[in-house]
Amino acid sequence: MPLEVTVPPWACAPFVLLLLAIAVLPLAVPHWWESHRNKGWVALLPGAAAAAWVVPNLGSHVLLHTGLEYVSFIVLLGSLFVISGGVFLQGDLRATPAVNSAFLALGGILASFVGTTGASMLLIRPVLKTNSERRHVAHTVVFFIFIVANAGGCLTPLGDPPLFLGYLKGVPFSWTFGLWREWAVLLVSLLLLYWLIDRRMLAREAPRDLLRDARLVQPLRVQGGFNLLLLAGVVLAVAFIKAPDVPHADLVRNALLVGLLLLSLLSTPREVHEANAFSWGPLVEVAVLFAGIFAAMIPALKLLEIRGGEYGVLTEPWHFFWATGLLSSFLDNAPTYLTFGSLAVGVLNHDHPGLGLSAEHLGGLLEIDPAAHAAAARLAAEYLTAISLGAVFMGANTYIGNGPNFMVKAIAESQGVKMPSFLGYMAWSAGLLLPLFLLLTVLFLV
Repeated sequence: MPLEVTVPPWACAPFVLLLLAIAVLPLAVPHWWESHRNKGWVALLPGAAAAAWVVPNLGSHVLLHTGLEYVSFIVLLGSLFVISGGVFLQGDLRATPAVNSAFLALGGILASFVGTTGASMLLIRPVLKTNSERRHVAHTVVFFIFIVANAGGCLTPLGDPPLFLGYLKGVPFSWTFGLWREWAVLLVSLLLLYWLIDRRMLAREAPRDLLRDARLVQPLRVQGGFNLLLLAGVVLAVAFIKAPDVPHADLVRNALLVGLLLLSLLSTPREVHEANAFSWGPLVEVAVLFAGIFAAMIPALKLLEIRGGEYGVLTEPWHFFWATGLLSSFLDNAPTYLTFGSLAVGVLNHDHPGLGLSAEHLGGLLEIDPAAHAAAARLAAEYLTAISLGAVFMGANTYIGNGPNFMVKAIAESQGVKMPSFLGYMAWSAGLLLPLFLLLTVLFLV
């Protein structure tokens, strides 16, 4: 699409209003927001308004292409959600700092391969069961949100929705493996902090509760283990079925993922889903809201691609890390990732004329010829790294920063854990996460 296309700033209003609604309404009118029909209207109106501008100004093919990306996005999330929901991990281990840390470490690894939602739903109940004899449990759930529901998901496009959107826009599947240093520093730091805090909390437990915990031990066992093979099939499908290697790659991959999803539903015993309290509600919510987001964000992303470099606000990788991360703390991290990806494209096109980068192909940020444009190639890779880390890691800053956060909180509270308030949780994240994000900035982004 030629960069001469003009996008008036008012065309971005539906996108901005929709993101604000998603951030504010769950807190302002929680009961009203529970209805998927209400969410549908909130998403439909801005999405339809943006689509009405896109078709005559950018072309119907742009809306169609975005719609196909939306389908691929929902199919992947649906397959991970359904298949991981068919695995139930049962048991009650001793709730020691070592055992709890091992649970968190396992979740931090699994999150990159089954998604932060899948890993969270798989492990939160055995973690709560293991700690059911202890009185001080809220800190464990807070760190679970930090590690399993967020930070663990940065190594593959399967880990977190923004990274999969990047994959759909041309970022290679294996590129995120290169984020392992940042991932390892953050996870090891969080696990060490957790172990130290949990040791102190364990010392505050009543002796009778510790004796009861030691007596009521049940070994872990897996129900619905066949779904682990199906999850491996999802990983292989996303990693290897891609254009141009496979004709009609998106169609083939989506068909295979739907097949794996259906196979999981047909083969998983009902009692496994009941034990997991499996429901379609979270997936329906994501599907409804993102239908509006995908349509509403088209003008905003195009405007940033064309004019992002004129604003001159973000020029360094660490700028993109903190800007992406702070918005991802309160808005959904997937559209935030695309917003700043488009801005990075705009900055590079403005500062290095002749690159011809497009927000429709974020993978182009990694394809700049370093021999011809050495500075641009280096900055492009650093910008994409910063945006990816900010979107994935800083979703942990608030309960609304990433979808699994509220789900984990709700499950914990349903089992009697008194969780921190919205501001109380932010006190934990500000005290523990922000210093670590500063450390990552110094080590990797300046």
